[in-house]
Amino acid sequence: MNETGVQLTKIKRQLKEHSRIRPLMDNDAGAGLLNPYAQTKVGSDAIFAWWARYKEAIATGADAVNGTIGALLEDDGSLAINAVVDEAVRKAPPVEIAAYAPLKGLPAFLDLAKTLALGDRRSDLEAMGISTTATASAGGSGALYLAANNFANRGDHVLLRDRHWGPYKGFLSGCDLKTLTYPLLPTYDSPHPYLDLQGFKEQLSVLCTSQDKVMMWINDPAHNPTGLSLTPGGRMAMLEAVMESASVNENVGHTLLLDVAYHLYADEPHGWAETLYEAMNEGWPWPENLLITFALSLSKSHTMYGLRTGALVSLHPDETVTERIDTVMGVTGRQTWSAAPRVSQYTVSEMHASDEGGAAWSKERDRLQALLVERRSALIKACDELNVPLNPTHDGFFAWLEHENPSAIAEACAEQHVYLVPLTGGVRIGLCAVPIEQIPKVAQALANALE
Repeated sequence: MNETGVQLTKIKRQLKEHSRIRPLMDNDAGAGLLNPYAQTKVGSDAIFAWWARYKEAIATGADAVNGTIGALLEDDGSLAINAVVDEAVRKAPPVEIAAYAPLKGLPAFLDLAKTLALGDRRSDLEAMGISTTATASAGGSGALYLAANNFANRGDHVLLRDRHWGPYKGFLSGCDLKTLTYPLLPTYDSPHPYLDLQGFKEQLSVLCTSQDKVMMWINDPAHNPTGLSLTPGGRMAMLEAVMESASVNENVGHTLLLDVAYHLYADEPHGWAETLYEAMNEGWPWPENLLITFALSLSKSHTMYGLRTGALVSLHPDETVTERIDTVMGVTGRQTWSAAPRVSQYTVSEMHASDEGGAAWSKERDRLQALLVERRSALIKACDELNVPLNPTHDGFFAWLEHENPSAIAEACAEQHVYLVPLTGGVRIGLCAVPIEQIPKVAQALANALE
């Protein structure tokens, strides 16, 4: 056989092999390689997709408004950074930057995490016999993952408000968990205007009839995506409902998770600790089957977004319970991200260890909080003047416009070069990113869109 014939034989053999392999591959790209859960991961994050559209508009020279991202920006558009934290990070010894942290976290940081979660009431609660434990995590998201991975049975439902941070579902579904929701606001005459207590209690009761563990997540104060914060009466009413349910359903484990990612920018940053103290001081019995846990983030409070540091802080009257949780969370972290970054744990621990360091951080945090207060007040005023039905909004990074067609509203605003984020049930307004002088433009864009 000549050389041409040899080449043709090779080509025929290759084609034959190719045809033999092809039927084994599914028409759905990657189906033969990805597991069924992985194949459900489609699309892109809505927040980052709309942020990209804003960036595209800026690139064309448009005078565009960025109301998309969940990071605090100065009025000049630069990232707002707590200068005291930044200086402390830069002064960290090389070994504190390069070395691993202990798997559960640096002891000084874990102690600080408890104080950041509970504030001045920490010592009072511990004196009452409440045991606390903390585990360092990869940001607030890591704290949420620790809870999702350990406090509910696979296949169970987790109770959420119907308006919540979208990635919640991703953390939960990744742990084979589903969601059950209750309305964000009551539609009936209620003494608690920012809590649908009736809906919450009804759905909690439903879960207690079908599950032996029930977990509830509530992002409070400074709720993402609305900026809503419960009143003291609302917090007490929710706590009472949870304690009552745990007492009545003694064979059902109850976990109340408080996502406090934005709490240090709220008027009542430690309101939940105050509520717990008041309840305990009044003699409320803490059921053995109730755990209260805080998902803490340093991203916003210490402007350390990229260093990915947070903590899960858990409370229970039985120390053997918190010791067991401490072990479980440490093992989960080890099996997921190994150890949370050391330098951020070291930095904030050292900074808050002295009165001077804590005061300097607080002064800078107060400056950043003032940006948010000014922008929120301006937006509420402008929307009132233009009859834009903005939802109640109190604290934190965001405001919210409830609407049955949020994509249409966001698109209409984008035509006016105002970029917001359409989510389930409404449009999120990232006050954290909008300069004060552009607030009237946001309100006007919403007014025009609603027409």
